[in-house]
Amino acid sequence: QVQLVESGGGLVQPGGSLRLSCAASGSIFSIDAMGWYRQAPGKQRELVARITSGGSTNYADSVKGRFTISRDNAKNTVYLQMNSLKPEDTAVYSCNAEGVRHKFGYLISSWGQGTQVTVSS
Repeated sequence: QVQLVESGGGLVQPGGSLRLSCAASGSIFSIDAMGWYRQAPGKQRELVARITSGGSTNYADSVKGRFTISRDNAKNTVYLQMNSLKPEDTAVYSCNAEGVRHKFGYLISSWGQGTQVTVSS
């Protein structure tokens, strides 16, 4: 069974920084892409950033220049460095893995449980 576990959320003041981590486990051979999504109260979930196994990235326009996604393929871990945080970044951030090849088969998509990020003074 594939599991994704996020960490690093919390409360931060505007202008501050946080680093989120998401580790995938479960006899995994490879993961095609990993990404971070967020959902604020009353809003739809949106893509924040995504990175492929080859290192190609894409970002939401609202976070370009402030957030950086990276991954360690050997550890099946993805990171999201968030700088210059704004109150509008407040949301539950969830990790997603696409195209997971593991010991027992293939998983199209898997989600973590989410971690709260609150930007407030």
